[in-house]
Amino acid sequence: MSFINKEDQEYLRKEFDEKLKEEINILVFTEETDCQYCNETKQIIEELSSLSNKIKTEFYSLTENKEKANKYKIDKTPAIVLLGKKDYGIRFFGIPSGYEFTTLVKTIIRVSRGESELTPESKEKLKKINKNVHIKVFITPTCPYCPLAVEKAHQIAIENDKVTSEMIESMEFPQLAQQYGVMAVPKVVINEKISFEGAVPEPYFVDKILLAL
Repeated sequence: MSFINKEDQEYLRKEFDEKLKEEINILVFTEETDCQYCNETKQIIEELSSLSNKIKTEFYSLTENKEKANKYKIDKTPAIVLLGKKDYGIRFFGIPSGYEFTTLVKTIIRVSRGESELTPESKEKLKKINKNVHIKVFITPTCPYCPLAVEKAHQIAIENDKVTSEMIESMEFPQLAQQYGVMAVPKVVINEKISFEGAVPEPYFVDKILLAL
């Protein structure tokens, strides 16, 4: 059974044909055991890659490909790494289903183009970042506001090589959600110092990153 129905496949095929610029390589890390949605995540990526010859895929086992996993700082599964002309530090931990499927599609396009859609004001502020920034965005697939937070974080990572951005599906990683006190989503954690909840405006998000530094 296909994850993406025929109507959506046709729409995405046209979107990718019109908007993808450079080839994008999607790395998927899975495990055979103790990974509830690994097979489904692989299926989603396989179906997406079939819609454009500019989308390449590589599939790895976390335990059998430790060197590759360490290179991309992957320590849990399922995990998705998006590589364009470079590694922008964008990661998805957990199945990109529900509202986050659209986030994945939009991020594939942005990584392929090497462009965010942030305002000129935000881009200028982000140029000042000269220290490492690690953003975690905790989400659930049924949260309609979560994509806004994840997309902003991923776009910020595209703008500055010092920034890495992770989407983390809270229900798949409950221990991690508990560790960071996730009571509502989206919850954003920056450099283990600053955290906030909700789909906040872009200037607020950017200012919180600068504050964390």
